[in-house]
Amino acid sequence: MTSATRQPGTPAAAIRPRLIATDLDGTLLHDDKSVSPRTVAALAAAEQAGIEVFFVTGRPARWMDVVSDHVHGHGLAICGNGAAVVDLGAGPGAHRFTKVRELARGNALDAVRLLRQAAPGTVFAVEQTYGFHQEPAYPRLHMEVPGHRLPAEELLAPDGPTAAQPVLKILAHHATLDPDAFLTLARLAVGERATVTRSSPSALLELSGPGVSKASTLALCCAERGISHEEVVAFGDMPNDIEMLTWAGQSYAMGNAHPDAVAAASGRTAANTEDGVAIVIERLLDQHG
Repeated sequence: MTSATRQPGTPAAAIRPRLIATDLDGTLLHDDKSVSPRTVAALAAAEQAGIEVFFVTGRPARWMDVVSDHVHGHGLAICGNGAAVVDLGAGPGAHRFTKVRELARGNALDAVRLLRQAAPGTVFAVEQTYGFHQEPAYPRLHMEVPGHRLPAEELLAPDGPTAAQPVLKILAHHATLDPDAFLTLARLAVGERATVTRSSPSALLELSGPGVSKASTLALCCAERGISHEEVVAFGDMPNDIEMLTWAGQSYAMGNAHPDAVAAASGRTAANTEDGVAIVIERLLDQHG
């Protein structure tokens, strides 16, 4: 398997990029979830210069309509923090999964049990390829109607109502814990049974399969294209971007980024509301032609 750890080599700034990997919320998108005209133009210019653009997000595939008009030739996006590679080329609502890295139900059930013990009051939701389900007490954090409202143990049962589709990730919410403290606690409790991260400003955690991250799936996609980590430029703002920012040859934390994302990146750009991604792409295109 391709390593998702940055290796020493030629200074990245001297290498012409072949792929741009960008997070969406808090990074490429403005706070109103729009893509600015300047950013649209920068993405198109990168593609025209032969640089692939990959959207790499914690969003599920069904939330990708906001950028489906900007995927250009390849049409691919990495969703669910690396749990799926999705072809958006057919347009809104017609996406196709080309790669799925599921969270085994046994691991998910273990994680639920351990988090209930470590952080009483935690409530859960389950994200699948084509469905979303939640516990009755899980708050309405997402603008959609869940398919089932049942305890997580029933949702994740091998013979339960969601058994026909793979689990991409589970979501864990706590009403009172500090978000970073909840993340640390959960990682200690869950151990290697799942990858635990977060992208929300609230105490909402995202649990994927062991070893599944934006970085590891991006590394797989790059290996399939013969693209090295040194030829990748990445953008992000939250803890779920850290591995990708660390892996890419050049990486930029947004001006609004979490401190841990800033520490992981090799550079920094302006905030999402100031078109920070477009600023860097324009500079790269000027530098490398």
